[in-house]
Amino acid sequence: MNKTITIIRGDGIGPEITDASLRVLKALDCGLDFEFASAGLAALDAHGTLLPQSTLESIARTRVALKGPLTTPVGDGFASLNVELRRRFDLFANVRPALSFPNTRSRYAGIDLVTVRENTEGAYRSEGQTLSADGEMAQSLIQVTRRGSERIARYAFDLAVRTGRKRVTVVHKANIMKTTSGLFLKTARAVAADYPGIAVNEMIVDNACMQLVMNPHQFDVIVTTNLFGDIMSDLCAGLVGGLGMAPGANIGTDAAIFEAVHGSAPDIAGKGIANPTALLLAAAMMLDHLGLPAPAERLRRAITATLEAKDRLTGDLGGSAGTEAFTDALISRL
Repeated sequence: MNKTITIIRGDGIGPEITDASLRVLKALDCGLDFEFASAGLAALDAHGTLLPQSTLESIARTRVALKGPLTTPVGDGFASLNVELRRRFDLFANVRPALSFPNTRSRYAGIDLVTVRENTEGAYRSEGQTLSADGEMAQSLIQVTRRGSERIARYAFDLAVRTGRKRVTVVHKANIMKTTSGLFLKTARAVAADYPGIAVNEMIVDNACMQLVMNPHQFDVIVTTNLFGDIMSDLCAGLVGGLGMAPGANIGTDAAIFEAVHGSAPDIAGKGIANPTALLLAAAMMLDHLGLPAPAERLRRAITATLEAKDRLTGDLGGSAGTEAFTDALISRL
């Protein structure tokens, strides 16, 4: 029986890289059906809202979505559509692998780490944001809970066990933010005690960023709070060639959304030159999530082989091919 997934093509280059990814998924022939939904500017044009109820219902029904990048209009609607989707479905775990591939613009080789970021609380909650009447003072509430800290820490340790990883680094700022970051660190320590087979170390966030730049190979799984994880996961993408090589997953108990973490790049939209690799790697993560590791591995190997061959690479990868030619090359190597 086929599994149906929700497809959100997104804005800007989103439709181009999503269509490329669907071509590859169809070529893998792994028993997927697609239900299309809209969000962002495309939804605003078609339905008069950035996030239609029909899209929410589709994700609730299929429980899995593959999403292209979305554009959130400035000064209108949600602060962030991605944040809104994470809250609506309680997608508490943001999972961002950083994996080295050949012939990318990177200073390093052999990187294989993953950042697990708490996705629903911390500094990104909209509650408590105020601006004084004279515009001279702004305030924002940072909220961290024991429940939120416990479940993201446990997700990170479970991921380490499930994937054969050996070390979890808990990143915090408890030396200064003694209540919020302190609660996260204390809770993570308590969770770590349940996983004696996994090595644990603790690192203050500023030191962790320096260590990532100096010696990224010391890291395996990083677990941290929302704001720190947002910044560090992009830093990690820079270790392996940039956001064009950076997939992401937003995972909760009842739903999961997989995405390219880069923006919608409206300056190159419609030109047929976008690199679909980040969304393709997100699709591979989705296949793993669906219990389909064999096609996921085939996809990653085809990406590696295409990058090694250097025959039809997009411009950001050092080639001159367009999106379709790159996708053709990848499909030929499946």
